[in-house]
Amino acid sequence: MNLIAELKKLKCGKIRAEVPLKEYTTYKLAGAARVVIYPKDIEQLKKLLVFIKDNKVKYKIIGNGSNVIFATDYYDGVLIKLSEFNDLVIEDTKIIVGAGYNLTKLAYQVSRMGLTGFEFAPGIPGTVGGAVYMNAGAYKSDMGYIVSEIKVLTPDLEVKTMYNKELDFHYRTSFLQKNPGFICLEATIILKRGNAEFIMDLIGERKKRRLMTQPLEYPSAGSVFRNPEGNSAWRLVEAVGYKGKTFNNVKVSEKHANFIINPNGGSGIEIKNLIDKIREEVQKQFNIDLIVEQEIIE
Repeated sequence: MNLIAELKKLKCGKIRAEVPLKEYTTYKLAGAARVVIYPKDIEQLKKLLVFIKDNKVKYKIIGNGSNVIFATDYYDGVLIKLSEFNDLVIEDTKIIVGAGYNLTKLAYQVSRMGLTGFEFAPGIPGTVGGAVYMNAGAYKSDMGYIVSEIKVLTPDLEVKTMYNKELDFHYRTSFLQKNPGFICLEATIILKRGNAEFIMDLIGERKKRRLMTQPLEYPSAGSVFRNPEGNSAWRLVEAVGYKGKTFNNVKVSEKHANFIINPNGGSGIEIKNLIDKIREEVQKQFNIDLIVEQEIIE
């Protein structure tokens, strides 16, 4: 089957073939993907998923690629980008927003309006859908605190509303992560009224601190490991001697040991191998199983 030709016939959104992974990952990974598709609405997405399932084609929904590692030189499947799902409605303190909307952009927009509750998000370079999926968070807050409900496409291709209590939000995880057949299409976020000047000052202070303590000048995907209970992942990585270590084209940051950076165009395979080495050493020395916060895609 000529996959690209068949997808073009399907008319299920804009298609890009043989795309560099560096354009779709914040790690700027080496390698390529067979095809990326941008469906413009739910009907196109459904049509695409029916074709994918009928033809047993590998696929992955991606946001900004800010929390993923493609542990392969070539992703022989379909990447689905929901960038066109970007509607935004603000009704007082209620925000209804498409899954493809940029999270940082949204956080700044509502914070400037004096809405509080989203101050944790400006430093997270993902989409709304990706943030819900991962339960993205920082500064002791996360999406689970502000998302009241989401609209999903179920594995049976039905559109359904799921409420906060059903979404099983916990530290860097959610129902969606454990049930990848469900796709977030839209989220409803509830915030509170606050003081815009105070909110923006807080965001500005946090941005300065991030610039000082995180290697934001290099390609990365943020924190690699979840913090074990009562401990910090970066402390453990430092303790086993991996801070600043280089492996092929990738390295553990000297500024923050829970960041892996990709200054030389390395691959996801190299990053995964480095992660495995760190986990093995932490397990050996401290009997702690570090859990990877980023999603590894084979």
